[in-house]
Amino acid sequence: MISFFPFLSMIIIPVLPFLACAQNQPNFTLQRQRMVEQQIKARGVHNTEVLDAMLKVPRHRFVPESYRARSYDDNPLPIGEGQTISQPYIVAFMTEALEVNKSDRILEIGTGSGYQAAVLAELAAEVYTIELITELGERAIQILNDLNYKNIHVKIGDGFKGWPEEAPFDAVIITAAPEEIPSVLVEQLKDGGRMIVPVGPVGGVQNLILGKKKAGRLETRDVLPVRFVPMVRGKE
Repeated sequence: MISFFPFLSMIIIPVLPFLACAQNQPNFTLQRQRMVEQQIKARGVHNTEVLDAMLKVPRHRFVPESYRARSYDDNPLPIGEGQTISQPYIVAFMTEALEVNKSDRILEIGTGSGYQAAVLAELAAEVYTIELITELGERAIQILNDLNYKNIHVKIGDGFKGWPEEAPFDAVIITAAPEEIPSVLVEQLKDGGRMIVPVGPVGGVQNLILGKKKAGRLETRDVLPVRFVPMVRGKE
């Protein structure tokens, strides 16, 4: 009688280590679903397109390896150079508040990891994003290219100057806190355009301000107390 045990053992031995390795891998898709349900939707963000974008964009790809296991935690995380990737809820809240349309051209000040730009790119026609810190800007460009985003344009430079060659914009989002809203960025906003920006002192509590430009002036209201890293000017 022929024994089949040697044949079976040859199959089982290489498969078991693979299964053990697979079991140790974090399920980022499940974590992302929980993030949207428990951190974002439960707090009042209900725009389905925003929720879909938060479900689609792989936040863990924008987080440094040393923090990757915490990618979907309910808090900001360090990304190097003294900067952070924002709390998922804040990203979703600011995105929903902007009321993004498919035809919109959006200016983002403070690329950081590139995560907020990716979320916006799921909703808008074009995203123009500026990062002051070269190392972060170059890293964001690499990640966004790897994820095949074609409608995100990254510029390394001073966010206080905006992107005049591409203005005017339908919306402006600032992901670092100036002490007051930069007038240059208001000028680069279309009439009828929207802006969201955290404003306040360095190291203190800031207010997230939502504005709409009417007849050349920005009409604003406070929407949420927040704490962001300061918006820094580039060296002349």
